[in-house]
Amino acid sequence: MTGEPRSRHVVVMGVSGSGKTTVARGISAVTGLTFVEADEFHSSENVALMRSGVPLDDSNRRPWLADIAGWITDRAAEGRSTVLACSALRRSYRDVLRQGASQVDFVHLHGPAEVIRERMARREGHYMPASLLESQLATLEPAAPDESVLVLDVSLAPEALVAAAVKGLGLPGPVPVGEHQDGAS
Repeated sequence: MTGEPRSRHVVVMGVSGSGKTTVARGISAVTGLTFVEADEFHSSENVALMRSGVPLDDSNRRPWLADIAGWITDRAAEGRSTVLACSALRRSYRDVLRQGASQVDFVHLHGPAEVIRERMARREGHYMPASLLESQLATLEPAAPDESVLVLDVSLAPEALVAAAVKGLGLPGPVPVGEHQDGAS
């Protein structure tokens, strides 16, 4: 995208319960990248489906992904770098998100289903039931060699995942107090 101020966009991806939001918030805190939770872009219909244990299909996901890509495009036009927590389970979904800016990298939090299932059982207040984990695992397409995806072991501590993501993607280090980029989303 020519004419766009230089910005970086990181999508922390993986199945529900893998720690996407925790790690993305951590990256934001360390680097100053603007954070957004992709779940906030879901329609009320999508949330109702998931809450009732019905997995989303591509027709449910398509408008959601387009909205997220639009948000990335807007931030890129402002020259603002971002970090998102988003499942991005399939290559085609990641391709839609890549349309939003010239540089979109992915951090895939990957690990044993048992570890993720245990985390899902412990969390409170999330509409995604643990019963949908199997459908997400079945939908997940590992990154192809031509994709910019850093794969990290979900069983590491959140602080270690944040540090590995920042280092692995060559993101800027800690931001001095008062110099965060994030502002209003």
